[in-house]
Amino acid sequence: MVETLAKHIERTIDFQVDPNLLAPYLSALPLGKKEHLFRQGELCTHLYFVVEGCLNMYFINNKGQNQTVQFALEHWWLTDFMAFRSSSRTEFNLQAVERSKVLGIDLAGEKDLLERFPELERYFRSIHERAYGASLVRMKHIYGLSKEELYHDFAQKLPDFVQRVPQYLLASFLGLSPEYLSELRGRELHH
Repeated sequence: MVETLAKHIERTIDFQVDPNLLAPYLSALPLGKKEHLFRQGELCTHLYFVVEGCLNMYFINNKGQNQTVQFALEHWWLTDFMAFRSSSRTEFNLQAVERSKVLGIDLAGEKDLLERFPELERYFRSIHERAYGASLVRMKHIYGLSKEELYHDFAQKLPDFVQRVPQYLLASFLGLSPEYLSELRGRELHH
């Protein structure tokens, strides 16, 4: 699993690192479908890299419903970054959507890793910039597009993802009801 991360680092910043040198800083975590890495109210101790599978970060809104805020597919990093950096309790839940394999690194491990390989600062900066950019685009779309346009834009840009993620989670992520999403998909099939 560490080989996957080493290849991702090389592709992202053109820096080769021996997977055997990365391995001591990381813990490999196989996850069952719907298994949680952390829950709201728990300490957020790790940053996670998805080797295989899909993660869903959500919170429980004031109506008692799960509200998805982010997904992570293969080669994405995910955690509650504010809680991770401050070693505090998270306001989110992080769950495997399907059977997944992830690598976890804790704050001390990340610090040690970056001291040993300062070049990886550039890697993590690149990862965070990309994630932040994606969040800004998502916010723009949520506020700037109709619900129907939002779904069509998402389905056009990420068709494999739309097929892979359960409809109720996709609806939650896009701010739609599952019924409305079903109606939109139904209309699409008949065109």
